[in-house]
Amino acid sequence: MVEGWRNGFREATNSKPLFVTIYATVIIGVLVSSFYVFSAIYSPTNGSTSWLSSPPLSTAERLHKLPQENATSQLQVAPPPPEALPPPSPEEEAKGKSLGKIWVSPPKDKKMPPLEAFKLTKELFGERVKDNVIIVTFGNYAFMDFILTWVKHLTDLDLSNILVGAMDTKLLEALYWKGVPVFDMGSHMSTVDVGWGSPTFHKMGREKVILIDSVLPFGYELLMCDTDMVWLKNPLPYLARYPDADVLTSSDQVVPTVVDDSLDIWQQVGAAYNIGIFHWRPTESAKKLAKEWKDILLADDKVWDQNGFNEIVRRQIGPSVDGDSGLFYAYDGNLKVGILPASIFCSGHTYFVQAMYQQLRLEPYALHTTFQYAGTEGKRHRLREGMVFFDPPEYYDAPGGFISFKPSIPKSLLLDGNHTVESHFTLVNHQMKQIRSALAIASLLNRTLVMPPIWCRLDRLWFGHPGTLVGSMTRQPFICPLDHVFEVNIMLKEMPEEEFGPGIGIREYSFLDNPSLPKHVKESWLDVQLCQGCEASNITSSSGALKFPKRSNEDTFKAIFSSFNDVKVIKFSSVEDAFTGFSDKGREERFRRRVKRYVGIWCCEENKTPGHIYYDMYWDEKPGWKPVPPQTPEEDHPPL
Repeated sequence: MVEGWRNGFREATNSKPLFVTIYATVIIGVLVSSFYVFSAIYSPTNGSTSWLSSPPLSTAERLHKLPQENATSQLQVAPPPPEALPPPSPEEEAKGKSLGKIWVSPPKDKKMPPLEAFKLTKELFGERVKDNVIIVTFGNYAFMDFILTWVKHLTDLDLSNILVGAMDTKLLEALYWKGVPVFDMGSHMSTVDVGWGSPTFHKMGREKVILIDSVLPFGYELLMCDTDMVWLKNPLPYLARYPDADVLTSSDQVVPTVVDDSLDIWQQVGAAYNIGIFHWRPTESAKKLAKEWKDILLADDKVWDQNGFNEIVRRQIGPSVDGDSGLFYAYDGNLKVGILPASIFCSGHTYFVQAMYQQLRLEPYALHTTFQYAGTEGKRHRLREGMVFFDPPEYYDAPGGFISFKPSIPKSLLLDGNHTVESHFTLVNHQMKQIRSALAIASLLNRTLVMPPIWCRLDRLWFGHPGTLVGSMTRQPFICPLDHVFEVNIMLKEMPEEEFGPGIGIREYSFLDNPSLPKHVKESWLDVQLCQGCEASNITSSSGALKFPKRSNEDTFKAIFSSFNDVKVIKFSSVEDAFTGFSDKGREERFRRRVKRYVGIWCCEENKTPGHIYYDMYWDEKPGWKPVPPQTPEEDHPPL
């Protein structure tokens, strides 16, 4: 069975430069922890269901905007402007609460305290502890927006016992001036995105372990979180249900072991324990584990922090602590561990692909953006699709406005026949052709495209599989995340305009449903209905709709829609056969060069090396095109 994983890794190594970044970020961790996840795929299951559904929606209504002065896209390191929220009250200052209230910026005339004031100490942590619990994340300046999102969700849940560890001075200063409780981790890291799997990424993992080992002796319970996750429900009452647990950890489990909100059945969890969300109590067993884990990582810089945790915790596993709590003994035979249910402490797979919580009629507590394929940009886009990412106001009011369209998908492509590689590509290609047309129109009109939801018949993974993970609750077809088909990181990357034409902004498919969309954008709307043989006109009907002829050229588009430059959202009833192409052949070629790079791969057919298949933005221009893996090494490259 492990051979299937090996084949998946050969996929990564055989892929060409466009995909090197994606595979480099997953290959190291997946290689070592593959046994755990593979076991999970074939662990006992309660069966699966299959039906059409809408995409999983989130508790986005809770994600209200921050005060605008605290929500700039250029995150200020300087003191806030005079109109910022008032400073902490004299009573708070008198009590020594130097961190103040969350989101309350320090007075503009107050100097930045010395770095020593932010040093990790028991006293600093004690200022934020409530009921002996502290909730912590950490990161560098590149993840500032993730950190603000993480904090915002917790404060919306009325939780204030939080702290953020700053790995660089720029982040520390920025958070301080925004009124976010922060401490200095003394890492002095780079302020840029370090990339999953890089040496600096592994250094960040070691900093986490050092942090846990340092905090547990303070005597506080520690809920440790990665920055690429969000809290959707207050987890503290849930964690308090298991007072005897030394460690409660999330996992990469993709097959449900329970159908309620109890802990996952540890005997059935074969996937890796995921250290992106885990809760520690300051017991002697937990402190012993943290110290040994730290010592192992510091002794060998090739050990990934999560794999090191799994190896020592699983050194001895079982028996159960009792008959019904779900806790079990691990590590040295004394450590009591519980595995948080993957249905409600969600991975990127159980939330976005399976919507497991939705099918089981449960309320999710957390969402961690694992199981995705486009690096940091992909994580951000996933959270935006779920309407749980905090963006500044200008994100919802892009210059030039937006266009969207209603995809046209025949029922037969969604529901008829078996779910095969061929039927999957037929469905996706049909949608891709429409997206290609919409991208061209967006580029022509200088508007940002709201991507449509994309329906898929098959899941995407890093290894060969039969279409979905056996035992999972993945429904077919399902609305798949954008990074299953498109290279989100490439779509958002700046490319030389002289080679690839002007950039094309995109937004997530849920964008127009987001409660953060301002009223003046919601109310500025033009419906465009394509018609056959009608006259081009900028006169709308009594209902406010605009009739627009199919197969219009560039001049017609510009002439008609220039009258609607002030309209924020232009929505097409369809984009099939809407646009005949750019009149400037040079621009047409640059556009083609750009969008060819937007699409990724599907992975992977079972028992084939290589087993991945490249999507092709211009598949319809190649007679006889079929979805098959590369047949020779020379064919193994994106269709650029």
